[in-house]
Amino acid sequence: MKAAVWQGKRDIQVTDVADPAVRESTDAVIRITSSGLCGSDLHLYEVLTPLMTPGDILGHEPMGVIEEVGSKVQGLKPGDRVVVPFQISCGTCFMCDQGLQTQCETTQVREHGMGAALFGYTKLYGAVPGAQAEYLRVPQAQYGPIKVPEGPPDDRFLFLSDVLPTAWQAVEYADVPKDGTLAVIGLGPIGDMACRIALHRGARQVIGIDLVPERLTRARARGAEVLDVTEHDDIGAAVRELTHGRGTDAVIDAVGMEAHGNIAGKLVQTVGGMLPGKLAEKAVAKAGVDRLAAFQQAIDIVRRGGTISLSGVYGGAADPLPMLTLFDKQIQLRMGQANVKRWAPEILPLLTDEDVLGVDDFATHHLPLTQAPEAYEMFQKKADGAVKVVLRP
Repeated sequence: MKAAVWQGKRDIQVTDVADPAVRESTDAVIRITSSGLCGSDLHLYEVLTPLMTPGDILGHEPMGVIEEVGSKVQGLKPGDRVVVPFQISCGTCFMCDQGLQTQCETTQVREHGMGAALFGYTKLYGAVPGAQAEYLRVPQAQYGPIKVPEGPPDDRFLFLSDVLPTAWQAVEYADVPKDGTLAVIGLGPIGDMACRIALHRGARQVIGIDLVPERLTRARARGAEVLDVTEHDDIGAAVRELTHGRGTDAVIDAVGMEAHGNIAGKLVQTVGGMLPGKLAEKAVAKAGVDRLAAFQQAIDIVRRGGTISLSGVYGGAADPLPMLTLFDKQIQLRMGQANVKRWAPEILPLLTDEDVLGVDDFATHHLPLTQAPEAYEMFQKKADGAVKVVLRP
């Protein structure tokens, strides 16, 4: 089959690889019909390259059709249309029972001290072959795949794999008071969708913050106020001006380690990527420093006693934090990978003919899998108005 594989820093190639097969009784194999390109894929494209191995198949936002199931997979059969969550979880362990599927005790990558295995995402998370391919082996298929109706185009349901539950959890963790205020830093796919969800759930004021004109335009069109960081010397002051001098009740940082504006963090990331083999892997996994500009901005923006929800991926293990400010402002801090199966029952009813969250036209680009290298480059450079890219075999 054809698959998008990682061959090195900024080097994605579409090559022939072995077809996946059912290996365990809880496996399924699906034929991919759509697979999203995620902002966190860009971390593998450049920042987390020491944790990758040439030939790794990328992608963790799959949707497709069941081709084959193992003997212990009940409720699914060949021909069923499914969305597959980006994390692999069993549904029966203590953590899954708590609704913390990203901490699944059955698939935890204990050798690296990490949570549940993820599709297409570095050796830290199991190096499981990913979904930017023609076919995908799905472990723990007795629980993971979400069966969806026939009829609507893929984009109606595809974003259940990651974008929708990640944005939903970000808003849930932000704990915006009834009729409250929220700032969202970063209007890529997650930040954009978080604005939509927060407004749908009753936030009185949502302020989207970014520097890419197309992203600002999209958020404004869906009802958010927007601030262009290139037009303000002090974003915190601009937000306080819009919120009676107080700051917002909550802030979602939907940027993470790719934030602009921290030269020192960028330097450490770059040097880590230049070290040889195991040295680089150890430096990134154990001593990495993130570019914390967005998180620092969130701390400044949020009101005293407010909440910061981190949905942007951070990877550093030696990050300097302004603990005095966090403590003095009495900031509540919540974070983590989205627990897809926990939120899917709440999200699915919104994916009706009314399309209240605008998923049908959420993707800006649909490209064939063969153009994955161009898609990564375009998405990383934010070229051609790319906000969300979907690949189709």
